Amino acid sequence: MRPIMLMNNETDVLICGAGPTGLTLALVLAQRGIPFRVIEKMEAPFHGSRGKGLQPRTLEIFEDLGILEEIMAAGGPYPPQREYQEDGSWRDSPTAEQRPPTPSEPYLMPWMVPQFLTEAVMRTKLGELGHQVEFGCELTGLEPEQQSVNARITGQRGEQLLRARYVVAADGGRSFVRNLLEIDFPGKTLGARAMVADVSLQGLNRDVWHRFSGWAKERQISLCPLAGTDLFQVQAALAGDEEPDLSADGLTSMVRERTGRTDITVGAVRWASTFQMHARLAQQYRAGRILLAGDAAHVHPPTGGQGLNTSVQDAYNLAWKLAAVLKGAEETLLDTYEEERRPIAESMLGLSTRLLEEAKRGEMRRGREVQQLDLGYPWSTLALEAPARQHGVLAGARAPDAPVATTSGTRLRLFELLRGTHWTLIGFHAPAIHFPEAKDLQVHLFGPGGNLVDCDGHFHNAYGLGQGEWMLVRPDGYIGAIVSSDNLEALNNYLQRVGVSLREVQ
Repeated sequence: MRPIMLMNNETDVLICGAGPTGLTLALVLAQRGIPFRVIEKMEAPFHGSRGKGLQPRTLEIFEDLGILEEIMAAGGPYPPQREYQEDGSWRDSPTAEQRPPTPSEPYLMPWMVPQFLTEAVMRTKLGELGHQVEFGCELTGLEPEQQSVNARITGQRGEQLLRARYVVAADGGRSFVRNLLEIDFPGKTLGARAMVADVSLQGLNRDVWHRFSGWAKERQISLCPLAGTDLFQVQAALAGDEEPDLSADGLTSMVRERTGRTDITVGAVRWASTFQMHARLAQQYRAGRILLAGDAAHVHPPTGGQGLNTSVQDAYNLAWKLAAVLKGAEETLLDTYEEERRPIAESMLGLSTRLLEEAKRGEMRRGREVQQLDLGYPWSTLALEAPARQHGVLAGARAPDAPVATTSGTRLRLFELLRGTHWTLIGFHAPAIHFPEAKDLQVHLFGPGGNLVDCDGHFHNAYGLGQGEWMLVRPDGYIGAIVSSDNLEALNNYLQRVGVSLREVQ
């Protein structure tokens, strides 16, 4: 029996799982100086492309995390899709709706980055912030207490007992933590199985995403060139209990049988997997000091490229709230995580399931609904309007970008002012009001006596703020509150609730 190690046995947050969900959570906590450990039971980083599409809202998050440039360099745009007909003819079409960026939405097209490259960029950034993933380290037990959770973990240093103030399960669809807590995971099996593999192959060009056998759903197969690599991702529907040969020879035979072409050869298989498609949603996201995020909270078909993106946004929503509570905010702030994110996941499951049915018919098209820019939390108890808004964006919505300038003439984007760990308070032609200093709050003002200029009216067009109104933007880029100058006491109460320590508003 290996000894129990008790050295270095306390931390604020234990993150179980080092995929995109766990890594996003770790990056946000690291930027805020919160002690944490992130463990991963796999001995080495995941080396497959499972989630390869980054939606526009996720690109905005990665910009805020300081990794967008590296993410863009690691991948590339989606190629057009080429749909082959049974007679050998084909038709090319855009993979996603083609829309140019706008001042309020700087990213309107998905970006293809194989998951293993996305995770590598995130781990590199995490290392720059002084943290590392503990690979080969597995959670084996949890004992919740009133003020902490005792976690038993097993790794290269033997068995350890770790006391964490909070535990986040980012351990995937078969979540050990969710099962340990006996949290219900209702939903359904969708009656669809598939395989996915990353391969090197000869016989196809890399200019298009090749799709075959759309006329027979059980024979569908697609071969997509993976941006940032010399690989292709092979995706194929499986019939019944079919168990395919995932070797290079086996995949070559499958490709040739389903495409009717003998000139395509799989040379090597980097990674391959078969899977059953489900749509399931955890009954609850929180059990005391233990929280679920990402696939531990929801599983879904891969259609529409929603999964990885939804999971990243789970973590982005949860992490700043955890940090705020650990620094003194009311613990009830954590209740808003499930309040905000579970309805989003429920909607996403419906969307991805609908797109799966369209894909079976060869009719799937990715429109604006998959970009996740219109998702928000208008129902949230963190959405304050005083008085209620009759026009413009509402509290709870994503904060749009806009070109602005300082009064000295320096041009910049609003996103540059929002970037970071702070809250942002913006007044629009409001009376000059003194706000006590708070390191977690930055204050800006358009109009007389202010420090910002609305370039060509883009800010006003995006937000529709009225004279004398103030807008508070959360650390995750959503609008927390919009209040008039007559309702600043409500704003003060809001800030105190979320842990921004203003003693008074004069």
